[in-house]
Amino acid sequence: MLTYDDVNKQNDKITELTNVLTFLLSDRALYDTQVISGLFFELVRDVEDHLKTQDKFVYRTLLASPDQKIRNMSNKFMSGGVEIKRVFTEYLKVWCGRKNKKCKQLYIKDHDAFVRETEEMFELILNRIQDEQEKLFPMLRKVTGDDKVIAK
Repeated sequence: MLTYDDVNKQNDKITELTNVLTFLLSDRALYDTQVISGLFFELVRDVEDHLKTQDKFVYRTLLASPDQKIRNMSNKFMSGGVEIKRVFTEYLKVWCGRKNKKCKQLYIKDHDAFVRETEEMFELILNRIQDEQEKLFPMLRKVTGDDKVIAK
């Protein structure tokens, strides 16, 4: 079962990690510590898990709606999720040499470029979370008539 509390907790944690990392990564002396690396890859896992959860539970309900506007909005969010995954994968390839899911270390040659691209990536993620809260979840509540459970 997936509840709105579950996804809100995911979103809160992702937001918190992006805020903390934005602050910490701006200090060149800190960005290559194990603590920062641990937080960074925790964020990577959380974002990936969140997108998988949405794919698995949220869209199927909306796509089954007889209302074309709701199906269109669901398709828009699904496409946005695919694009975030693509951009995130490319970002990780650049900054951790990620060729597989085992990457656990950042490889930062240009700190200024890393900070700039990381802030852009975080902005993309945070905008997505805001869109979920303001558009996707209210629409899902309307479709299901349930303000607590997303999927059983």
